[in-house]
Amino acid sequence: MTEGFVVDASVGVAWSVQAQADEGTERLRDAAIRGVSVTIPLLWTLEVSNGLLMLVRRGRITKAVWSEAVRLNALVHFEVDDEAPKRAIAAVLDVAAQNNLTIYDATYLELALRRRLPLASRDGALNKAAKKCGVKILL
Repeated sequence: MTEGFVVDASVGVAWSVQAQADEGTERLRDAAIRGVSVTIPLLWTLEVSNGLLMLVRRGRITKAVWSEAVRLNALVHFEVDDEAPKRAIAAVLDVAAQNNLTIYDATYLELALRRRLPLASRDGALNKAAKKCGVKILL
């Protein structure tokens, strides 16, 4: 894999927590660590952090696993797209309405559409919408 991709929080959590990972998410994480461009919206870090916090609170991971997740994410150079807040009331809202998605999921799809990048998500509804919109899905 040489082209870059947009990654959503479901994959970000899987990259961070081995119990959430599978062969596909590990392949993408390894590519990202090797330097393949990974584009994320601003909300990605908040969503992944919240996902990890919820796993700690529910006793599904330890704080040591959380610390390892922080270390692993530091190995990836993310290209942070800050356009979503400016585009939310128009483009992102349109994508959400047309595809029956939350604003959060539509943010990833709008970014993939705008940047003409494939999407890495473990979310079935988001992948279905991406496929419908002609976005290549990686998982």
